[in-house]
Amino acid sequence: MQVTHIKNSGIFIAILGIVLFSAKAILVKLAYQYEVSSIHLLLFRMLFSLPFYVVIALFFKPLVPDKIRKKDYIWVLFFGFIGYYLASYFDFLGLQYIKAGLERIILFVYPTLVIIISKIFLKENISTKQIIAILITYFGVFVTFWGELQYNSDTVVLGGFLIFLSALTYASYIVGSGWLIPKFGVMVFTAYAMIVSSICVIVHYLVTDRNNILDYNYQVYLLSFLMAILSTVIPSFLVSLAIKKLGASNFSIIGSIGPISTIVLAYLFLDEKLTLMQLVGAIIVIVGIVIVSLNKSKKNEKMLD
Repeated sequence: MQVTHIKNSGIFIAILGIVLFSAKAILVKLAYQYEVSSIHLLLFRMLFSLPFYVVIALFFKPLVPDKIRKKDYIWVLFFGFIGYYLASYFDFLGLQYIKAGLERIILFVYPTLVIIISKIFLKENISTKQIIAILITYFGVFVTFWGELQYNSDTVVLGGFLIFLSALTYASYIVGSGWLIPKFGVMVFTAYAMIVSSICVIVHYLVTDRNNILDYNYQVYLLSFLMAILSTVIPSFLVSLAIKKLGASNFSIIGSIGPISTIVLAYLFLDEKLTLMQLVGAIIVIVGIVIVSLNKSKKNEKMLD
């Protein structure tokens, strides 16, 4: 009974976190209507969210401090750099060139990248079913991409490449968080990673930009605040908690609603419309990810047995 309750609560938490994360692309596209630069928008997002993470880092202690080594903190710095700084920066840049719905479809290939990275660096085996699922996933991305190329090839290729880089860096973060979260705990690890990311964004702004950030319309700051709270702070902890309750594989299966929720939100708030070919491509991508995730779940169950 208790196990079922934990699983059900984990599913609800996962869905809520995924939908809120999906809303980020919508808020970014809405903010771009006011001619804000990508680095400024990312800076606002991190500045508004930073105080919450600092408070959490101060009041929460690592879960198993005795098992934490100095090199673990170095890894936190590294994964904070790539996971929420580089991944977010590439994502914000890419959204300047492609639609929010297409962004989420491309970004959604990250579970397949997790498998590939784990194979290269952790020497984990890739099954035949996983290879087939990965091929299905990228075929789906190609179908979706082909439909968009008919309208604006130059910007779509650039935007798609940037979003793929975002998926790659985020996948690296997922692989790293898998063995760091048990040591630090969900709250502490997420807070540390986001603080590192915020510092990276601030340094990026100070080194490469330094333009005035106080002259935008109030809508930019409002959208940035909503992005910080509803699509950064809250879902970052919800997703980490869901992964803890359900496991990364089961979470990936539920994550299939990510592209669909973004497409629905983009239709409602941005008036974006996907073609039939793009919709077919999105379904193919989701099928591939579900196969990958189900295979990982069965593999984990056998290891537990």
